[in-house]
Amino acid sequence: MPVNAEIRTLDIDIPTKPDALVELSLLLAKDEVNLDAVARLIESDMALASAVLKAVNSSLYGLKGRVQSVQQAITYLGTREVVGIAYEMGLRAAFGPAAELEPLWQRAAQRGLIMGRLAQRMVLDAWAAHSAGLFEECGKAVLFRHAVDHYRSMLRAATSDLELLSLEKVGFGVSHDALGAALCESWGLAPTAVASVRHHVAVQATRELPEQHGKRPICVLSAVAHAMLSAPETLDEVCLELAPQADIDQTLLLRTARQIQEQLLDAEGHARAA
Repeated sequence: MPVNAEIRTLDIDIPTKPDALVELSLLLAKDEVNLDAVARLIESDMALASAVLKAVNSSLYGLKGRVQSVQQAITYLGTREVVGIAYEMGLRAAFGPAAELEPLWQRAAQRGLIMGRLAQRMVLDAWAAHSAGLFEECGKAVLFRHAVDHYRSMLRAATSDLELLSLEKVGFGVSHDALGAALCESWGLAPTAVASVRHHVAVQATRELPEQHGKRPICVLSAVAHAMLSAPETLDEVCLELAPQADIDQTLLLRTARQIQEQLLDAEGHARAA
């Protein structure tokens, strides 16, 4: 999918989708996903397979036994979560290692996991939600790669993402939410995921959803995940305020969010004990 013309004129490079993820997308687009083929594709890229297994065996997932293969990971976690890890590693590889980006990728993994599980239990598009969570802050990585020293200073100066947007628009003529949405479009993510990435800062700051009603549910899950990770004391408020705007059951959303929160805490506890 082409990048927005206005963004193209800014001469800010948006990385292309890695070949392995292009092939993975084609497998996932089939009516019946061949799980063996998905596992073989990931395992055919040694670096990607190694990174996936390392992530699966991390404290985030809290599995009781050590996973030895991608096929085994799919058995334990399901295709979506393993593919989500592959996409996370593809994103990391597209931008290269940088200490400043490491917290961003860690948040991406947590947020993608949370949003995917929320959507699955709320009977929403779980892959759109998971990918939206993974890509939410990727626009920051685009700007960091474009102007390392300048953007490093912006990250240090901004006290919030809302303030960071203002600094970005002045410094680059574009903000990371718009760039992130452009990257999502170029990598072929669902329109609902693109919308969530484009509007996430505004939704988190104002608790007002975008006008397009069909794109609202994933935006709600983004705000819920943000509350769970950044300000757990606001979780009830966020669920109760945003759910009605997207015709989502408030009680179900809050109960589901709390259950997932407990799962993540249990996984951390298990990892520490191990």
